[in-house]
Amino acid sequence: MIKAIVAGAAGKMGGRIIHTIEQTEGISVAAAFERADHSAVGSDVGEVVGLGSMGLKVAPDLKSVVDLGDVLIDFTHHEASVEHLRQAVEAKKPMVIGTTGFSNAEMETIVTLAQQIPCVQAPNMSMGVNLMFKVVADMAKVLGDGFDVEIMEAHHHHKKDAPSGTAVKLAQNLAAALGRDLEQVGVYERHGMIGARRPEEIGIQTIRGGDIVGEHTVLFAGVGERIELTHRAHSRDNFARGAVKAAIWVVNQPPGLYDMQHVLGLK
Repeated sequence: MIKAIVAGAAGKMGGRIIHTIEQTEGISVAAAFERADHSAVGSDVGEVVGLGSMGLKVAPDLKSVVDLGDVLIDFTHHEASVEHLRQAVEAKKPMVIGTTGFSNAEMETIVTLAQQIPCVQAPNMSMGVNLMFKVVADMAKVLGDGFDVEIMEAHHHHKKDAPSGTAVKLAQNLAAALGRDLEQVGVYERHGMIGARRPEEIGIQTIRGGDIVGEHTVLFAGVGERIELTHRAHSRDNFARGAVKAAIWVVNQPPGLYDMQHVLGLK
C-alpha cells in the first residue's frame, strides 16, 4: 500500500485528491497538511473534506509529517511548491506537482532539484489534456506554416495566474513543433491598431469568469478552412485522478523530472 501525503488539504484540489485516494486501490492517505495559519489545522482531515472522521489531523507543515508517507502530492502555490520540493529532496520522498504559475527561475530550480528524487510535474494532469498536448504538436507538424495558430483558455474568476499553465504548455509544444521561439512569437493580448497578424504568431488569449473549471481550444486557421480542438473539464476530479495515478507511478521510478506524458505512456 502506497502512503500519500497531501499538501493543501483544505483547498479545492487537495480535497478532491483525498476523495480520489480514498476511492483508489493500492494507495491511502497517510497525512495531510495546510499552511500554519489555516483554520483547518488541527481538524480531522476527513471532516475538513466532507468524508467524515478519518482519524488524521491536518498538520501545520510538511516537516511534521514528511516521514509518514511514501509520496507527496502538491497542488498549492508556486512558491510553496518549490519549498515543499526542497523538503521532499531532503527527505528523499518522490513528489507529484500540479501547481501552476511558476516563474522561469522557479522552473529552473524544479528541474535541478528533481534530479535527486523522482518527481512528476505537469500543468494539467487530466488524460484528455495530455493527449491534446501530443495531438496538437502532431497537427502543427503536418499543417506547417500555412495555418495561423491561436489558443483560447477559460477558467473561473478565482484563478490567479494567466495564461493558464495548460495554455502555456500547449503553446510551447506548438512552438517546438513549428520550429519557433515562443518568447519571440507569443502574443498574449491584442488591442488597438496593432496591424496585420504576423504569420509566425502564436496567440494565447485568456477568459476569466464564473465557475469555469477549465476550457482550452487550439485553433488552426487556414485559407478557406479551420480546425478547432477543444478540451473542457467538467470537474476537478479528472485532475485528481491523474495526480493519484502519477503518485502510484512515480514511487517506482528512478530520480528525475517526469510529466504526465511519461505516466500515461505517451512518450
